[in-house]
Amino acid sequence: MSSMKRANSTEVKEFVFQGFSNFQELQFTLFVVFLALYMLTLAGNVIIVTIIRIDHHLHTPMYFFLSVLSTSETFYSLVIIPRMLSSLVGLNQSISLECCGTQLFFFLGFAITNCLLLAVMGYDRYVAICNPLRYSTVMNWRVCATLTSSVCATGFLFSLVQTVAIFRLSFCSTLIEHFFCDVRPVLDLACATPIINDILTLIISLLAITAPATFLFVSYVLIISTILKIASAEGQKKAFATCASHLTVVIVHYGCASIAYFKPKSENTKDQDQLISVTYTVITPLLNPVVYSLRNKEVQDALRRVVGRKSLS
Repeated sequence: MSSMKRANSTEVKEFVFQGFSNFQELQFTLFVVFLALYMLTLAGNVIIVTIIRIDHHLHTPMYFFLSVLSTSETFYSLVIIPRMLSSLVGLNQSISLECCGTQLFFFLGFAITNCLLLAVMGYDRYVAICNPLRYSTVMNWRVCATLTSSVCATGFLFSLVQTVAIFRLSFCSTLIEHFFCDVRPVLDLACATPIINDILTLIISLLAITAPATFLFVSYVLIISTILKIASAEGQKKAFATCASHLTVVIVHYGCASIAYFKPKSENTKDQDQLISVTYTVITPLLNPVVYSLRNKEVQDALRRVVGRKSLS
């Protein structure tokens, strides 16, 4: 282990994941659980995207953004979970610097895109509830396409800047005390981490997490104040129902991201860090289809229509 932890920076051509080696007796159980959650995530997101595409009742900006989010969550899972599952059954624990950089780039790209997409979905709900008469004008399909492409471009631009800044460093250790290439575990392997890297990580975290979270908070304050002004209880209930699924996903998503990227370095043990990482890499992607299928009446009705159509044919 000591030879793995220390290597000459010129010799480091690959890293080795520690993975879940602290849970040796639970590795098969973890494999089964994570595989089941992964399959549910893929199936759930594919079903969400398919239903939105097939059912014309869901051809609205809100569900367009949901289908983009589900697609992004699917690719986000593909970047992390298959390699994690292979390591749990004793397959290759090593990864080249190039592959590690690629994994980090796509992981951050999709993660930041998801954060920004949730903010865009919050804006959509704000316009729908606070300015309903202007909704079709403000949220036309051209605006939706522009917002989506801008969010994706921004997410991967931030990711590219962060990844290049990290992999320009020299590395003196090879053991990644994690199960995938994340920012902090990879930075910990550098011979020296310039202060500029820490500043850059903080700036990107503020722009990708804090800024959209603040925007969402303000949006929901305005949304809730507007809903409370609705005279009928039925109208208030219906308005709240359109936001409930999105708000649930937002709270869990931003909560996990904030804990992972804003906590002090030494606050948690490595096992606690891994538990947090499992939450936002395995649990959070599953949350989207589960919440939108269990809590959203329009998606449930669309699913019944699609299933009913298939059975009749």
